[in-house]
Amino acid sequence: MDLPVMPPVKPMLAKSVAKIPPDMHYEAKWDGFRAIVFRDGAEVELGSRTGKTLTRYFPELVEALRERLPERCVMDGEIVIAREGRLDFDALTERIHPAASRVRTLAERTPASFVAFDLLALQDESLLNAPLTDRRKLLTTALSGVTAPVHVAPATTDIDVARHWFEQYEGAGLDGVIAKPLTLRYLQDERAMFKIKHERTADVVVAGYRLHKSGPVVGSLLLGLHDEAGTLQHVGVSAAFPMKRRAELIEELEPLRMEDPSGHPWAAWAEAAAHESARLPGAPSRWSGKKDLSWVPLRPERVAEVAYDHMENGVRFRHTARFRRWRPDRTAESCTYAQLEEPVRYDLDEILG
Repeated sequence: MDLPVMPPVKPMLAKSVAKIPPDMHYEAKWDGFRAIVFRDGAEVELGSRTGKTLTRYFPELVEALRERLPERCVMDGEIVIAREGRLDFDALTERIHPAASRVRTLAERTPASFVAFDLLALQDESLLNAPLTDRRKLLTTALSGVTAPVHVAPATTDIDVARHWFEQYEGAGLDGVIAKPLTLRYLQDERAMFKIKHERTADVVVAGYRLHKSGPVVGSLLLGLHDEAGTLQHVGVSAAFPMKRRAELIEELEPLRMEDPSGHPWAAWAEAAAHESARLPGAPSRWSGKKDLSWVPLRPERVAEVAYDHMENGVRFRHTARFRRWRPDRTAESCTYAQLEEPVRYDLDEILG
């Protein structure tokens, strides 16, 4: 492979802002695997956000990109999987599997798509220093008439359209809106764009915590919600605390600490079979590897208000929740899934055409 922009490339990133800024280029925020695609003739490489290759996990997509992209190019975009008119992140994570036979099976069962939103090189020219408006024009020309599973991300400079997308597209599993300055050069690994994500709050049960890697302070709080049967299900974590606050939390939660976890709703977490019928913390996975997933059980009595962007398959927080405050006025039993907002469904085909 011999391209004007060579792997590895660290993609340009976005910083969170509360509102959609004016006078910019707007796109939907896709909820998939960020990928830099390198094509040089028959050679195709998929680079992840960390620089590691994704190529072996998406053979069907490699073939589609080889057939549909310009012969020599580098593109930034998102690998996604759609099911029943919306994005399915769970199906995407299943594709990262060490067994080649399993990869082939999943490639047929849950084929992936690529949504292109930036062009870093074309033929023998690097476009890293070209303004966004020029890169976008070249991208849409290069992929004019392209067919699924390769798509060009819809874009607009109309802020009213962007606001409409922000409200409507969540129902298709998208994650918000990205805003990019019109003259922006491609700045690797810099937070030069802006992301606007949905934020909601929920009252959750704090039923345990993990220790921080640096010492005997709280690393993350383990959060739960009661399902319709009254079972406390593990729905995610809250982890962004200053170090001083982490130490304070150890003292605050000490009265709830359970020396004998046998009566805890998640007492069976160490048994692999238990994870098949309930959402428990510490489930082993290929993502966690050898990471220590042990945790300190707490009597599930204390309630916290947390902020979250959206739910994954309606059962857990898609990203780390943000701690807002304790809620001494709420009972643990009142923390149920029923309080969560459900976005209005929106067909992904309407977005990708």
